[in-house]
Amino acid sequence: MPEVKILEEICKGCGLCCDGVCPVDILILSPDRINSSGYHPAMVTDMKKCIGCGYCYITCPEPAIEVYK
Repeated sequence: MPEVKILEEICKGCGLCCDGVCPVDILILSPDRINSSGYHPAMVTDMKKCIGCGYCYITCPEPAIEVYK
């Protein structure tokens, strides 16, 4: 089963991974979490739907997303 891991302390909350990149639309910016830099990091809403495509990883300008297949 594929898995996406968001490294919250690295994420700058830019939202690029949440902007229609994910074909199964499982990434959002967390409405209630804030990292130590003051950003709302991305989060996965339903890991079971992840297909492991890696588009979020490719799109992220920081090394904040890891994809495991």
